[in-house]
Amino acid sequence: MARPRKFDENRVISAVMDTFWRHGYEATSTRDLSESTGLGPSSLYNSFGDKHTLYLRALAFYYERSTTRQVELLRGPGPAKERLRALMVQAIDLDLAPEGGDPDGCFALHAAMERASCDDAVRDEVRRTFATVEDALCATVAEGQAAGEIGSGRDARSLARHVLSTYYGLRVLSRVRDDREALLDVVDSTLAGL
Repeated sequence: MARPRKFDENRVISAVMDTFWRHGYEATSTRDLSESTGLGPSSLYNSFGDKHTLYLRALAFYYERSTTRQVELLRGPGPAKERLRALMVQAIDLDLAPEGGDPDGCFALHAAMERASCDDAVRDEVRRTFATVEDALCATVAEGQAAGEIGSGRDARSLARHVLSTYYGLRVLSRVRDDREALLDVVDSTLAGL
């Protein structure tokens, strides 16, 4: 008879995600994963699969945890431009937070830069994340256009892609520039152009 699991699966995947996030896929060893989860290598791999499977599970966990939160913020109440601003400001604050923020930017963005060009499964998972955020941005922009808050001279999808590029650009920029006011200036300039 198999022994029952004595660990919290979400806690383990969260620890795996944080480890990959901090070190990257290639630099993360089995030992790193075992230490961060508190599980021995055989327990970890027997329960969750190999390193690649764990990485994909971590990306899916990030999607459920962070991407869902981003979409909820965009679907919330208030004027469209305020929701767009809130999304970008939240990212800046998470990325600049000394404690309790995201550990080095956006995990999906890290995966896109490190693995998406050589790993179809990672590329698909990252595309799912980016497409979900883009769709939510498009809906928010369209609402703003319908309310007269955002100009209707350009296609909502095109404007959403512009905001998406700014959003992910801010996530990269915040890794090397910890000047919140400069980052907020980018946000405000982007919104002024809508």
